[in-house]
Amino acid sequence: MVLVVAACGRSSVSRYAGGASVAFASGPVSKACLGGGRSAANGRLCGCIQGVANRELSASDQRMAAKFFRDPHRAQEVKMSDAAAHDAFWDRYTAFAARAERTCRGY
Repeated sequence: MVLVVAACGRSSVSRYAGGASVAFASGPVSKACLGGGRSAANGRLCGCIQGVANRELSASDQRMAAKFFRDPHRAQEVKMSDAAAHDAFWDRYTAFAARAERTCRGY
Protein backbone atom coordinates (compact mmCIF):
# COMPACT_ATOMS: atom_id res chain seq x y z
CA MET A 1 0.00 0.00 0.00
CA VAL A 2 1.14 3.49 -0.71
CA LEU A 3 1.08 5.76 2.29
CA VAL A 4 -0.76 9.00 1.87
CA VAL A 5 -1.41 10.73 5.14
CA ALA A 6 -4.40 13.05 5.05
CA ALA A 7 -4.36 16.40 6.73
CA CYS A 8 -6.53 15.04 9.53
CA GLY A 9 -3.88 12.61 10.78
CA ARG A 10 -0.14 12.32 11.13
CA SER A 11 2.02 9.28 10.56
CA SER A 12 4.22 8.17 13.42
CA VAL A 13 5.70 4.76 12.53
CA SER A 14 5.94 2.62 9.42
CA ARG A 15 6.51 -1.11 9.13
CA TYR A 16 5.60 -3.97 6.85
CA ALA A 17 2.74 -6.35 7.59
CA GLY A 18 1.89 -9.03 5.08
CA GLY A 19 3.93 -7.20 2.45
CA ALA A 20 2.00 -3.95 2.92
CA SER A 21 3.41 -0.74 4.29
CA VAL A 22 1.51 0.33 7.39
CA ALA A 23 1.45 3.82 8.88
CA PHE A 24 0.41 4.35 12.45
CA ALA A 25 -1.46 7.62 12.41
CA SER A 26 -3.61 9.82 14.59
CA GLY A 27 -6.93 11.28 13.58
CA PRO A 28 -10.67 11.01 14.19
CA VAL A 29 -10.87 7.24 13.67
CA SER A 30 -7.90 6.43 15.94
CA LYS A 31 -9.20 8.76 18.65
CA ALA A 32 -12.66 7.19 18.48
CA CYS A 33 -11.11 3.72 18.48
CA LEU A 34 -9.09 4.45 21.61
CA GLY A 35 -12.05 6.08 23.33
CA GLY A 36 -14.58 3.45 22.31
CA GLY A 37 -14.16 1.31 25.42
CA ARG A 38 -13.19 -1.92 23.66
CA SER A 39 -10.68 -4.03 25.55
CA ALA A 40 -8.68 -4.92 22.42
CA ALA A 41 -8.11 -1.26 21.48
CA ASN A 42 -4.55 -0.03 21.81
CA GLY A 43 -2.44 2.70 20.23
CA ARG A 44 -0.86 0.45 17.62
CA LEU A 45 -4.15 -1.08 16.48
CA CYS A 46 -6.05 2.20 16.44
CA GLY A 47 -3.15 3.97 14.73
CA CYS A 48 -3.03 1.26 12.08
CA ILE A 49 -6.78 1.56 11.49
CA GLN A 50 -6.37 5.34 11.13
CA GLY A 51 -3.58 4.81 8.62
CA VAL A 52 -5.91 2.69 6.51
CA ALA A 53 -8.67 5.27 6.93
CA ASN A 54 -6.31 7.97 5.65
CA ARG A 55 -5.85 5.98 2.44
CA GLU A 56 -9.42 4.74 2.01
CA LEU A 57 -11.77 7.41 3.35
CA SER A 58 -12.25 11.15 2.90
CA ALA A 59 -12.11 13.40 5.96
CA SER A 60 -15.91 13.54 5.97
CA ASP A 61 -16.15 9.74 5.76
CA GLN A 62 -13.67 9.44 8.64
CA ARG A 63 -15.79 11.69 10.83
CA MET A 64 -18.87 9.60 10.11
CA ALA A 65 -17.00 6.34 10.72
CA ALA A 66 -15.63 7.70 14.02
CA LYS A 67 -19.19 8.20 15.23
CA PHE A 68 -19.77 4.45 14.93
CA PHE A 69 -17.31 3.78 17.77
CA ARG A 70 -19.32 5.99 20.11
CA ASP A 71 -22.73 5.00 18.77
CA PRO A 72 -22.77 1.57 17.07
CA HIS A 73 -26.50 1.97 16.44
CA ARG A 74 -25.66 4.87 14.11
CA ALA A 75 -23.85 2.40 11.82
CA GLN A 76 -27.03 0.35 11.56
CA GLU A 77 -29.05 3.47 10.77
CA VAL A 78 -26.67 4.45 7.98
CA LYS A 79 -26.57 0.92 6.60
CA MET A 80 -30.36 0.67 6.49
CA SER A 81 -30.90 4.19 5.16
CA ASP A 82 -32.52 4.71 1.76
CA ALA A 83 -30.37 7.79 1.07
CA ALA A 84 -28.07 7.43 -1.93
CA ALA A 85 -25.29 9.24 -0.06
CA HIS A 86 -25.50 6.70 2.77
CA ASP A 87 -25.43 3.81 0.28
CA ALA A 88 -22.29 5.20 -1.33
CA PHE A 89 -20.69 5.82 2.06
CA TRP A 90 -21.54 2.30 3.21
CA ASP A 91 -19.79 0.83 0.17
CA ARG A 92 -16.65 2.86 0.94
CA TYR A 93 -16.89 2.06 4.65
CA THR A 94 -17.19 -1.71 4.18
CA ALA A 95 -14.22 -1.69 1.78
CA PHE A 96 -12.24 0.30 4.38
CA ALA A 97 -13.26 -2.07 7.19
CA ALA A 98 -12.19 -5.13 5.21
CA ARG A 99 -8.83 -3.52 4.35
CA ALA A 100 -8.28 -2.44 7.96
CA GLU A 101 -9.06 -5.94 9.20
CA ARG A 102 -6.55 -7.50 6.80
CA THR A 103 -3.87 -4.86 7.34
CA CYS A 104 -4.10 -4.41 11.09
CA ARG A 105 -4.63 -8.01 12.20
CA GLY A 106 -2.31 -8.89 15.04
CA TYR A 107 -2.06 -5.48 16.70
